[in-house]
Amino acid sequence: MDRKLILVTQPTRLEELIYRYNTEGQVKFYLEHHGADYGDYRQEHERYRAAVAAARQAMEQFGRVQVLERKYVSRFLFGPEDLVVCVGRDGLIANVMKYLQGQALIGVNPEPERWDGVLLPFSPRDLPLLLPEAIKGTRPSRAITLAKASLSDGQLLYGVNDIFIGQRTHTSARYTLHSGSVSENQSSSGVIVSTGLGSTGWLRSVLAGAAGVNRFYGKGEYLPETAAFPWDADYLFFAVREPYPSRATKADLVFGRVTREKTLQIVSQMPENGVIFSDGMEADSLEFTAGLTVTVGLASHQGKLLV
Repeated sequence: MDRKLILVTQPTRLEELIYRYNTEGQVKFYLEHHGADYGDYRQEHERYRAAVAAARQAMEQFGRVQVLERKYVSRFLFGPEDLVVCVGRDGLIANVMKYLQGQALIGVNPEPERWDGVLLPFSPRDLPLLLPEAIKGTRPSRAITLAKASLSDGQLLYGVNDIFIGQRTHTSARYTLHSGSVSENQSSSGVIVSTGLGSTGWLRSVLAGAAGVNRFYGKGEYLPETAAFPWDADYLFFAVREPYPSRATKADLVFGRVTREKTLQIVSQMPENGVIFSDGMEADSLEFTAGLTVTVGLASHQGKLLV
């Protein structure tokens, strides 16, 4: 009963719209005026809040429960023995895991009929049987490799799915990329460094596009349309998005592997709007302007997702 249990929640679509339009009545008018199904938004909200209430009730049987909204996760200090339960969509797992240091994480799917829940194998009704095993440390878990971006000014950023390095806007990013003994000045839409967990997401879309171009021209071997690799792999992959070759820039070093021995270094040449963020969370971004260097490699710790 001395164990602290953290229940992480996220706003529903209805709550986000109420925040924007002030009242639920105005949200209803807005949705119906544009032909959207207000009832679907309302149903999702009710089912999510019911799942959160059920999870909290189950957790209170086994320790002190602290409810934490997603927007406060980046500023929250997790204790080494905390047990974390996330109720929400798959993205919530990534948003939380990168701020943990190996604490056990449980993913709860509030509505399996709506969300795939690849990282959410449990429902609220599973918690009474699951939590005692989690507290004792006997519940099986799956290790997840994290990426780590270290800036030359001392700032750090972890990524559970991927890390993006580029421009905050849609203009081209300018930088020098170093991989092993090879270096190249580049202009592109940015660089993605993907973990095994994230390899079926953004990295897959990059390779699918490259494979389509390769098939169109019919040159060489076909590129794989998926680069899926194990969640606990001891390596990462980087991919340069839309590299532009010119007199001052090249487009040869556009894909490669990152290991503990072979990190990726990027030196910014962007006077403004250079940025680094992970897992699609631009709100937690780091500034990456001219003169700064980022080294991307594997984090020393792994995520721990209970299964």
